[in-house]
This record gives sequence, structure tokens and C-alpha cells, in this order.
Amino acid sequence: MTRSWRRLGRTVAAVAVALLLAPGAQAQFGALRLLGSIGRPAPASVQPTGAASGGDLLQLLSQSLDQIDEPKEIEIGRQLAAVLLGSKPLHGDMALQAYVNQLGRWISLHSTRPNLPWSFVVIDDSGYNAFAAPGGYVFVTKGLIDRVRDEAELAAILAHEITHVTSRHHLVALRAKAQAGVLTQLVGSQLRNNLGGWVSAQMLSLGRNLYSSGLNQQDEFDADRNGVELATRAGFDPYGLAAALQQLRTATPDDPLFALSLSTHPPAQQRLDRIEVAMGSRLDGFAGKPPVPLALRLAR
Repeated sequence: MTRSWRRLGRTVAAVAVALLLAPGAQAQFGALRLLGSIGRPAPASVQPTGAASGGDLLQLLSQSLDQIDEPKEIEIGRQLAAVLLGSKPLHGDMALQAYVNQLGRWISLHSTRPNLPWSFVVIDDSGYNAFAAPGGYVFVTKGLIDRVRDEAELAAILAHEITHVTSRHHLVALRAKAQAGVLTQLVGSQLRNNLGGWVSAQMLSLGRNLYSSGLNQQDEFDADRNGVELATRAGFDPYGLAAALQQLRTATPDDPLFALSLSTHPPAQQRLDRIEVAMGSRLDGFAGKPPVPLALRLAR
């Protein structure tokens, strides 16, 4: 990765952590906005601090995906990201935030949508999980960071989440939930959340429902397959995701650290089987790279 990306990662993390440690809950919302804007400006039509009205949101999600342009997608993603940060705060390790943001942005450059305002954030949660929101917001838990064995595993997980964003999987899921009536009791209202900003009650409801139930299983399989290819294009061992899934395969559903990840994704063995079929031996020439422990990267 280039020095400029390392400098950008350090700058983003420094701002985020400084805001995290500042007095008042509004620091959380400020960190979220800056994570999405440092490095490249947000589109002019996006309103960073506003929440779409209930009617606007319902109307937007009732349209075809072709009618949800990129600025609207980014605004939806900001509100969903606020829902995620409303449940757990950013982790306070500045070096870790810088590293994950640097790594994620490097991988995103090799995706089909490199110009999204990508932001990669570690949240202070001991569970093993990763989340994404439309428009380029990706979150990993500190518990996941603590359990991946090397950089290739983390890169594969980030690539999986990046693929969800580039494929607009969350928008498809939100549209389906909206059309199924999840929002019918919430039209026209807004809530002031504990991040100090306004988030529509509709988005709070949809976001909580989406992240507790997960995406369509086929979307997860697609993100596995395409994420492996993305991580490989970015220079990482193609078997990183398979290695990460081995840990999920041995986890039990009653383990609170893995419960949410297991309940919102297909069984790990099914995912491994499909990856094996999809990969075959096509990527073997890119395998065998020496493992890079995260501690080595963080020590620099």
C-alpha cells in the first residue's frame, strides 16, 4: 500500500478517535460524518446530518433500484451506519482504526466501485461480526479483529463486506422489508438518537430488523465468491476467507460471541463447500503467501 494511503488512514483514525474521546455523545455522530467525508467530498445532493422524512423514505424504497442514485444510496447508508454506531461505539485504538481503514480502502480500490466514499471502522464489541451499509460503510467488531489469525483473513472479510456494498445487497433487502410492511406503523416520525443526530424512525426500525435477520442467503454466497476474487486482486491469499470460515464452522450457536454471525449467515460448511466449487484450482497460483500477523502491521 502506498504512503499516501497510510497517511490518510492515520488522519481518519485520529479524527475519529479524537471525536470519540471528546465530551458528549454527539462526538460519535461527528466521527461518522468525517469518516465518510475525509479523502473525497460527498456529493452535493447528499445532506450529511439530515434524516429523510418517513414519506420520502417509504417512497424511495418503493422505487426500483435504478431510481435510487448514488447520492441517495450514500444517504441511506449514513442513516444505517448511525443505527450501527447507536448500538456500539467506535473502538478507541487509533492505530487499529488507521490500519483497518487503510486496509479496507486499499481493497476497495480494486472493487467495481472504487469511487464511493469508503469508510472502514472498528466498533467496540467483543462479538465476532462484520457489517456493511450502502454507500461504502463497513464495520468490523474488535472481537473479530482479536480472532482473525492473519491479514489475509481480515482482508477476505472486508472484501466480503465490500462486495455486499458494490452489489447493493442491503438496498435490495431494505426494499423487500419496506414492501413487506415493516414501516407501516412509523410513517412520518423521526427520532433523535444517542449519536446526537436525527435518524428517521423508519430507518431505525429497518436497520435493526435488517442486521438482526441478515441478508438473503444467496447474497451471502455471492459475497463469498466475489469477495474471494476481490481479495485476490488486491494481492491477498485467496484462501483467507476459507481460513476464517473454519473458525465459524467450529463455533456453537449458543456461544454469545458467535451467535449473531451464525444466525445471520448460512452454515459455515455450506459456505466452504460453495467456495471450493467456485474456486476450483483457478486461484492456486496466488496462494501460499507467507502469513502476516496483524500485530506486525500494528507495530509499524
